[in-house]
This record gives sequence, structure tokens and C-alpha cells, in this order.
Amino acid sequence: MGKRSKPEEIIAKLREIEVRLARGETAAQAARAVGVTEQSYYRWRKEYGGLQIGQAKRMKEIEKENARLRRAVSDLTLDNQILQEIVRGKY
Repeated sequence: MGKRSKPEEIIAKLREIEVRLARGETAAQAARAVGVTEQSYYRWRKEYGGLQIGQAKRMKEIEKENARLRRAVSDLTLDNQILQEIVRGKY
């Protein structure tokens, strides 16, 4: 498996591919020249297309925070369910 690229690296590669596309290269040629697969290019374009570097960094930070909060809520929900069973007398 290849290395994961950082959002700012992805955006820079997307910009370079867009420049190459404007010069008349195909998406496959431009992606290969930048060192990624055509599939990665389309996936990245879908996720990061139109974002600035700062926005991409913030998006990743928010995704991490969201995952942390989801874990916290699920832990609290489980604790609450256990306490309710104890109160009902289901030791």
C-alpha cells in the first residue's frame, strides 16, 4: 500500500493536474506525470476539489473531532443503558 498524502499535498497535486489538463493532456497522462493513479485523481477531485489548503486542513481536523465526539457519545449511551438495567433490577 502506498503512503498517504496530506491534504495540502493533495491540493497541490490537483492544481498541477488541472494545469496539465488545460495544456491538453488527458487525465490519465496528467495523473501519471504527477505520480498518482487516475482513480486517485478522481477520488481526490471529488473530496478536495475547490478547497484551499487551509480549508482542507480544517476539514480534516473537524473530521477527527467528529470521530472523537461520536466515540464519547456511544460510551455515554452504553453507560446509561447499563445503569438503566441495574435500576430495573436486572443484575
